[in-house]
Amino acid sequence: MDVARVIIDPAGAPPPFEQLRTQLLEAVASGELAAGERLPTVRRLAEDLELAPGTVARAYRELEASGVIETRGRHGSFVSLDRDPVRQQAQRAAAAFAEQIRTLGLGADDALSIAAAALRAQA
Repeated sequence: MDVARVIIDPAGAPPPFEQLRTQLLEAVASGELAAGERLPTVRRLAEDLELAPGTVARAYRELEASGVIETRGRHGSFVSLDRDPVRQQAQRAAAAFAEQIRTLGLGADDALSIAAAALRAQA
């Protein structure tokens, strides 16, 4: 997640936790944060955004309560997978593919072209 894109206005009408919650929700909805993607730790995000850790923790708790993110104990917080089991498998496969692409040093455009070609070949 690119923290530079998160902008918190300390004097803004919605409290900072709500501004963060909304921006994270928008990032998930837009696909900027993909299903299964790990979020920064509460402390790290709080430091990066110059917020109190409790502010970030509250935003995470509210997102978790609404099913947008999930916390896996000491492993951290992640964007939730879709509740549909078929989509969950597809999201896991996509996450594994993305990790392999990063390991190979390929860019997103190349990866998408390769995936599209593979899907066309299977049709």
